Amino acid sequence: MKRSLRLGDFELFWLRGGRFSLDGGAMFGVVPKVLWKKKYPSDEDNAIPMICYPILIKTPDTLILIETGLGNKLNDKQRKIFKVSEEWQIIDDLSGIGVMREDIDFVIVTHFDFDHSGGIILQHDDGHRELTFPKAHHMIQKSEWEDVLDPNSRSVNTYWPDNYELLRNGSHLELINGEKEIARGIRVIHAGGHTKGFQIVEIESGNETAIHLGDLLPTHLHFNPLWIMAYDNYPLESIKQKEALEQDYIKRDAWFTFYHDPFLHACKFDKKGNVLEKVA
Repeated sequence: MKRSLRLGDFELFWLRGGRFSLDGGAMFGVVPKVLWKKKYPSDEDNAIPMICYPILIKTPDTLILIETGLGNKLNDKQRKIFKVSEEWQIIDDLSGIGVMREDIDFVIVTHFDFDHSGGIILQHDDGHRELTFPKAHHMIQKSEWEDVLDPNSRSVNTYWPDNYELLRNGSHLELINGEKEIARGIRVIHAGGHTKGFQIVEIESGNETAIHLGDLLPTHLHFNPLWIMAYDNYPLESIKQKEALEQDYIKRDAWFTFYHDPFLHACKFDKKGNVLEKVA
């Protein structure tokens, strides 16, 4: 199955970072189940299938990874709680396209929830741990990192030390204030909403654009700005950002890329949220 998209001089690859399930009610917030269940299947426990598929951006000069998947450090209890159904296979997928984990130049994490940061640290069979991408600069908003080190009562349950301990006080962490161009045509922008330090990723090459909204738009079925997750720490900010960002990038004929969507890897929308083109 081909999981890639050509964007100008760039190529985007979706890597298998794990499959799991989350409560459908939490994923759709105040939206009644009678509405979302028509579009999204759930099991007897009201859990819906989710993926964690990080995106490798291969440019002529640079290798950039957006998000890192579930990682390989989950214990049996965590695997049961989150109904993990597919293992983290990023390293194998990279190898399949001729990339070694040591080749990655930058890792961009939109925020530090476990399902996005779990692959930052690799655990070997003997229990030894190291950075999965040992030569990469890890790009995180300064305000997000401050919350990682001093989490609030909500984030303490999803910002796990297992996923950041080797970045602390190290040379592989680069903190960003607001907006920054990571490499030619790729920049991160602070958006907030989902978390205080949440950032999005804009990708431009030639005359083509893609936007990675991460958990502001976890699946294409969350297009309606009011369809936000109960996991959003600042829901009104999420709605405000979605209203502006979606319409802005639709005007630019941009691809919207997805990290959690089990149906689509990327798509283009019209103004009403209908899918015009897709990578399924």
